[in-house]
Amino acid sequence: MHPHRTALHNELHARPSLYFNEPAHVFHIALLDQGGVSAAVIDALAQGAAQPAPNGSAQGVVQLDGHPLKWERHAEFFTLTLVQPKQTNSEFWPPLPAALQALIEPHRALIINAVQILVESEQHWEGHNARYGFKDPAGSQIGGGDAVVWSDFRLCHEGRNRILLVNRKLNAYRLGRMIRRLLEIETYRMMASLTLPVAQAVDRQLKEYDQQLASLSDRNADPAATNAKQLLSAIALLSATIVRSTAIHRQRFSAAEAYAQLVFERITELRESHVGDCQRLGIFIERRFKPTVRYCAVTDQRLARLGQSVANLGELLQTRVQVEVEEQNSEILRSLNSRASTQIKIQKAVEGLSIIAISYYLLSLFKLGVEGAHSLGLDLSPQLAASLFGPLALLLIGGIALRIRKAKRHGSADPG
Repeated sequence: MHPHRTALHNELHARPSLYFNEPAHVFHIALLDQGGVSAAVIDALAQGAAQPAPNGSAQGVVQLDGHPLKWERHAEFFTLTLVQPKQTNSEFWPPLPAALQALIEPHRALIINAVQILVESEQHWEGHNARYGFKDPAGSQIGGGDAVVWSDFRLCHEGRNRILLVNRKLNAYRLGRMIRRLLEIETYRMMASLTLPVAQAVDRQLKEYDQQLASLSDRNADPAATNAKQLLSAIALLSATIVRSTAIHRQRFSAAEAYAQLVFERITELRESHVGDCQRLGIFIERRFKPTVRYCAVTDQRLARLGQSVANLGELLQTRVQVEVEEQNSEILRSLNSRASTQIKIQKAVEGLSIIAISYYLLSLFKLGVEGAHSLGLDLSPQLAASLFGPLALLLIGGIALRIRKAKRHGSADPG
């Protein structure tokens, strides 16, 4: 059997709901799991628990001041849910129980969500949502009409969102699951909205990045721009800045998308229908929550597209620089060819002049030889001298020309 078989199978039962009957108060607190807050809270709960939860467990149920309290670990946050029966003639929205207040007080700055749900029976509720302090609330029949839920989504002076659920036909199991969906909608909504300040900060940065990209694009398009190295350095710096921003915020944007998807799924699972003339809870949340989700998604897309645009600009500049280098190399080659052609012409002219000079010197030597023969008493006529020394001069000049050409060919064949 696979070593993870049991653990993977038991994921189906990893996060059960708390099951109870109305009337009851449900207090739900979600804290960002930073600085070991989950471990600290679990340790505090374990001190009074009869059987501490196993190390590394994702959830546990303990008794807090005689009432069931469930804690759950999540990827980024930690939740506490306390169910307390409602006492007869007690106030609708009592303060947080003292034991729960003492448990979370050291970590108050990390509270991301606080919800208080009052569960009433259809026979004993006040008959109108205004009696519970709501102002223009949204309301829905949920669970196929087996319960009605109301909320105005306004925070009380203690920072809790209040929800009223009037149970019609839900048994304890369905009631626990329905309460869990309502709590998850609020907690996941807040966790997704946690990305909004990040998106707003990134949006301000994107405006600066857009201006820098526009300026760099204008410089790249300017035919008079010559300092390509400086421009390429500026583009590389902007690209590195955008890549760093993407790496820093990628996880937050991805988390927002995942949390938002869970919110919409849980709203669908409520199986809402209208109650009276009120706006449904799901519609109220979607119409006000979707703009936040879309804004975060669009900001993430803008950041990705801007990074790609900067990369394209860098590639365009590199291509332009490469073309300019190739043009410069072509000019150098043309200049070298022109110089080589000129050198060849000069060499040919030198060869001709050399042959002329050599011919002149040979003829001068022959002339001196003929004059010397006359001094020795030899009588050589000009015709005889020309017939004797003319062919010899031509042979010598031709031999010298051939040796010059051979030396030239040997020099061109041996570039070293």
